Amino acid sequence: MLDSNITIKDEFWKRYIDLIKTEMIPFQWNVLHDQEDIKIDKERDDANIPSEKSHAIENFRIAAGRSEGHHYGWLFQDSDVYKWLESAANVYKITKDDQLKQMMDEVIELIKDTQEDDGYLSTFYQIDAPQLKFRKLFESHELYCAGHLIEAAVAHYQATDDDRLIEVVKKYVECIQTHFGPEEDKINGADGHQEIELALVKLYEVTKDESYLKLSEWFLEVRGQDPDFYRKQMEENIELGLDDRAPIMINNVYHQSHKPVTEQTEAVGHAVRLVYMAAAMADVAYHTKNEKLFKAAKRIWKNIVKKRMYITGGVGSTVHGEAFTFDFDLPNDTMYCETCAAIGLMFFAKAMMKNEVDAEYAHVMERALYNSVISGMALDGKHFFYVNPLEVNPEASQKDPGKSHVKSTRPSWFGCACCPPNIARTLTSLEKYLYSEKEDTLYVNIFMDHSGKISLNNQEIEIEQKVSFEDEGSLELSVDAPKAFTLGIRIPTWASNLSIKQDGSEIDFEVADGYAMIPVNEKIVLTLSFDVSVLMHQAHPKVRDDLGKVALQRGPFVYCMEETDNESDLHLMRLKNHIRAEKVSDSVLGSHVALKAQGEKRVIDEEWENVLYRTYKEPVYEEKDLTFIPYHLWANRSVGEMMVWVSKK
Repeated sequence: MLDSNITIKDEFWKRYIDLIKTEMIPFQWNVLHDQEDIKIDKERDDANIPSEKSHAIENFRIAAGRSEGHHYGWLFQDSDVYKWLESAANVYKITKDDQLKQMMDEVIELIKDTQEDDGYLSTFYQIDAPQLKFRKLFESHELYCAGHLIEAAVAHYQATDDDRLIEVVKKYVECIQTHFGPEEDKINGADGHQEIELALVKLYEVTKDESYLKLSEWFLEVRGQDPDFYRKQMEENIELGLDDRAPIMINNVYHQSHKPVTEQTEAVGHAVRLVYMAAAMADVAYHTKNEKLFKAAKRIWKNIVKKRMYITGGVGSTVHGEAFTFDFDLPNDTMYCETCAAIGLMFFAKAMMKNEVDAEYAHVMERALYNSVISGMALDGKHFFYVNPLEVNPEASQKDPGKSHVKSTRPSWFGCACCPPNIARTLTSLEKYLYSEKEDTLYVNIFMDHSGKISLNNQEIEIEQKVSFEDEGSLELSVDAPKAFTLGIRIPTWASNLSIKQDGSEIDFEVADGYAMIPVNEKIVLTLSFDVSVLMHQAHPKVRDDLGKVALQRGPFVYCMEETDNESDLHLMRLKNHIRAEKVSDSVLGSHVALKAQGEKRVIDEEWENVLYRTYKEPVYEEKDLTFIPYHLWANRSVGEMMVWVSKK
């Protein structure tokens, strides 16, 4: 496993990291403590979504006996606290802020007080349904929350060397090992929402306790072995009088429990669960050399990126089940593209890179990060998208029940608040995504200003990146290593005419698996230069919603049109040619590269007055200058239409 100590210096990304520290973490702290005066939105029109308050910290206080009352919120509300804690630990690792440490200590002590003597920890079941502990796995999210607690503990330990939370999770995992396993008297099934599988691998990597890795592998392998497992649990609870709720239909495809994971060949069901599961499959396969598990993960990967992924790196085509649907079904205005799913796709890509070298994994990771992930947070750090659409009409979002999930502006918080703290913990750990290793080769995957040290094959490499692709593309890479190794530099799909100079002189290089391979045996400075052109993409002809349309990209950024720059009725506009990049400064969006293009807008003539249909006439267009901004910046200025895929003349 690659070990690194890296400091992010990139102006673009440091702004996000600083925003999370100064705005997002304190804001989320107040929200979790019900101290922030905000409106909590439902992520879609559904009367069952709890949206009066967070109550997440208060749930712990009640379960710990510090307060009285009932649990409020989703069954998985505990995970909001754990992800906040992980984010805070990541920031503390960077800044060593004493106030932040005090906040973390307060939460850790509360968690310790909440944990039961046998290690169990899940506030809903401790407060309101102790008889159903581990007995409603299709919906309980007990192990999902346990996974996020484990990841928070690992992050906190790595930031502080304090093992208090590690001891808490060890005790909880012992509880889980007591109750789950292949033995006849144990629970022979897995949680309805995959997450602990990922977390146990991280705990193994820190502690080197192989029982955690074996438990992760078992949770993956038991999934789908008995497709009726969840139904049997539910019916037994009713028969024993433990649950008075009437039986409901359980969709095994939604849970990816319809067949064993090694037999699954496509991305189906709840998108976040799927990518979390597949990431865990790749992680476990790497550590255990389980080739069957890796091949299954690779089949799922190929199905996603070749047939079921949006150009922004978003996944999940429908609000119904927040799920994948079928090949090439990629609607732009009813899709889901949950922020957490894009983050999960990054996890998946990172895990796949451990197993094999293929620049496609880094390409996709970069696409998701620069587009669907950071689109999920407003520039003020206090408003968030759950869903990241590629086309928005505000009136449709307000009046069409089928598009209630497609917001035209970012709410402050959600009844299901999984995305905001997930963004925070991801963007404060970007150093984990920059590099990967294979044998004696260090692979550069993401271009970002930073400096630090990386351990590779028992040697410590000093490395520094200085990057620019605002005006023209360049990367200066300084490397100092005591022993020889190979450096693989990813060749981005958006860069052309790449040249590499070593200490000022141009060098030849071989390309393997999408990487420029450079032998290093001394301290060197590499300078890469490349063209960053505007790319005009088209979708596979079977993607019905994008036929005859194009999407623009420059560098890693996908672009969109907003009503603010282009007037309303974006669907009436079409792109011509002569697209140019222009560096601009906006009072809200800040400095960024916009795209200016020649276009046309269809004229709605007077004959359409009081007419819904008429016999065909050749449409008339008027010249129109079009402006495109990076997709992640949309919905920061005003409420209006937005469109990524635009018609092409």
